Amino acid sequence: MTRPFRAAAVIGAGTIGLSWTALFAAHGLTVRVSDPREDLAEAVTEALEQYAPHLAARGLDVTALADRVHIAADVTEAVRDADVVQENGPERAEFKKDLFATLAREAPAHALLLSSSSAIPSTAFTGELADEDAARVLIGHPFNPPHLVPLVEVVPGERTGEDAVQAALDFYTSVGRTPVVERKEIPGFVGNRLQNALAREAVYLVDQGVVTPEDLDKVVTNSLGLRWATVGPFLGSHLGGGPGGYRHLVAHIGASMQQTGAGGGTPPLTGERQERLIEAVEKAYGSSTYSELTETRDRRQLAVLAALDSTEKEEN
Repeated sequence: MTRPFRAAAVIGAGTIGLSWTALFAAHGLTVRVSDPREDLAEAVTEALEQYAPHLAARGLDVTALADRVHIAADVTEAVRDADVVQENGPERAEFKKDLFATLAREAPAHALLLSSSSAIPSTAFTGELADEDAARVLIGHPFNPPHLVPLVEVVPGERTGEDAVQAALDFYTSVGRTPVVERKEIPGFVGNRLQNALAREAVYLVDQGVVTPEDLDKVVTNSLGLRWATVGPFLGSHLGGGPGGYRHLVAHIGASMQQTGAGGGTPPLTGERQERLIEAVEKAYGSSTYSELTETRDRRQLAVLAALDSTEKEEN
């Protein structure tokens, strides 16, 4: 049975917290916001005004957005009746440890306790919580701005309960996000690790004089960015192998691709490790034919290109 989510507490009203506030309110939740900043009320008002057109463009009713958002005097007031708490505080484990002790004590026993942490696994700050409280704590890491970017990385801690994981999936889905459960805790989670790996190579290429920053951005937005926006790295590679799929791609260009990336600290993908990866990709996408997958990819590609063309015309 899916839990009802009627009230949310947003703890920390920086860029991420304000974006969450607008999203939750646009989906009909009552939202209480807590932050020690002196301009909290003004910041919330400005954010709601700024984000309302974005949310309306996504088909949400924003006519009474501000009526559903309330400024809380402190954390205790913010979480008092919450069904879900979204924390957006500083990236410091000690800070989060103290804060989550307060959240666990003050929030209703059924409330989900979620952290927007972008790098710190929840196990790092829940060690002193009782088992029943640690069971409802997990990471719900968004990408900025969360009211527009759909992904939420749902990362359970060592003591997070399975029912809390499912409740988090239900909650984020209910507010129009795309939650993905990560099966192991790792610093930086998945999205930021991918982002940082690409950023390191981008810096290296510019530093070596291979390309300018502007042209590197053109490379990404006119190739990888388009491909990844429609099918992602693994399905893109699977289709890059033609009807033979990922297995064919690895057999024909795998060795040369590994040589291209030599020196990056990544162990070579050979033997059993390579076969496990190939089988995982085939399991994920083998139920559809090459023509079916490419048709979907191309339809999405055309939609992205059309959207970019439209906004470029508006900007000019």
